[in-house]
Amino acid sequence: MKTSKILLSYIGVVLFLTGCGVYSFTGVAITAETISIKNFYNDADGGPPDMAQTFTNQLTDYFQRNTNLTQVEEKGELQIEGVVTNYRLTPVAPTATGTDDVGDAAALTRLTITVSVSYVNTTDENFSFENKTFSFFEDFDNELNITAIEADLLTRIFDQIILDIFNATVANW
Repeated sequence: MKTSKILLSYIGVVLFLTGCGVYSFTGVAITAETISIKNFYNDADGGPPDMAQTFTNQLTDYFQRNTNLTQVEEKGELQIEGVVTNYRLTPVAPTATGTDDVGDAAALTRLTITVSVSYVNTTDENFSFENKTFSFFEDFDNELNITAIEADLLTRIFDQIILDIFNATVANW
């Protein structure tokens, strides 16, 4: 009997918290109802020409899948905008050829993407920030052609940056 009362109390608390719209099992505590995500633009040298639009679409999709926020064109209670600031290829993991005739080379190349984001939370200005930088990288084998694997690399890098943006904005982490 005592166990069933505790269980019912627990269920009641869970229903109360989820019904208030302040708590969710994904850890996102959102009191706002609308979000505006402006198109990011590309200020980076290099990369595919549609990189910023691809990032904007993936970011928008992520917020749609993981929140109950209604997306509006302008003046949402939460507002996100930004710019892709860096697309950089850097050689990593040098390997020696062991001969003077052939120069040393890198076995791997690192693709790093950096995004600068401004976030306005009109319901609680304490969570707003301006020009916060988010960056992530993926390494790939130099024997692979970058144009053949670039879309996959961008998706993986964008996934991590979007998760970081999500956590910094609505998840408050």
